[in-house]
Amino acid sequence: MLNGSGDKYKVGILGGTFDPVHNAHLAIVDEARLQLELDEVVFVPAGQPWMKSDRVITAAEHRVAMLRLAIADKYGFRLSTMEIDRPGPSYTVDTLKKLSNEFVELAELFFIIGWDSLPYLPRWKEPEHIIELCHLVALPRPGYSLPDLDALDKKVPGLLRRIIILERPQIDISATEIRERVAKGLDISKLVPQAVAEYIREKGLYRG
Repeated sequence: MLNGSGDKYKVGILGGTFDPVHNAHLAIVDEARLQLELDEVVFVPAGQPWMKSDRVITAAEHRVAMLRLAIADKYGFRLSTMEIDRPGPSYTVDTLKKLSNEFVELAELFFIIGWDSLPYLPRWKEPEHIIELCHLVALPRPGYSLPDLDALDKKVPGLLRRIIILERPQIDISATEIRERVAKGLDISKLVPQAVAEYIREKGLYRG
């Protein structure tokens, strides 16, 4: 599959609980799309994130609905519910395998993660296979430094050849902060898209 310029089709992938989706998610994707010249970005909300098994996650129907609202007017953005539709814990490698099959390996996959997630990569399911299936695109998170990539490469051989480090954007918004603000009755209009703020209010989400 080739894009309009004759190059391989470039697909960005952003996974997460999106509980809720917020403006930092959108800014991260916009920046990655600009810098890497991505043709498409796929948002993949997690079903049962194995690394967050200690926290109650908002029902998938609400997280999906908020994502749909957030990207409704964004060209080249699409939503995939593959992890929600798939039973059991959500693993990145399984998602990448499915996407790779979907594009019949005619596209380059770029998996977007934060600097804060990189140190945990060796603990992910089949990390060596992950970096075979995609380029890792690591973006900064306020309060987190870039980890030692050489040390990570020793744990996940080949990582240095498959990772792309971006230096921006640095936007200090977290879903935890948003949930806490809603629970306290505080304004979130500058933290999430307007349609998402309205949905949260209408459905009574995060009120305690």
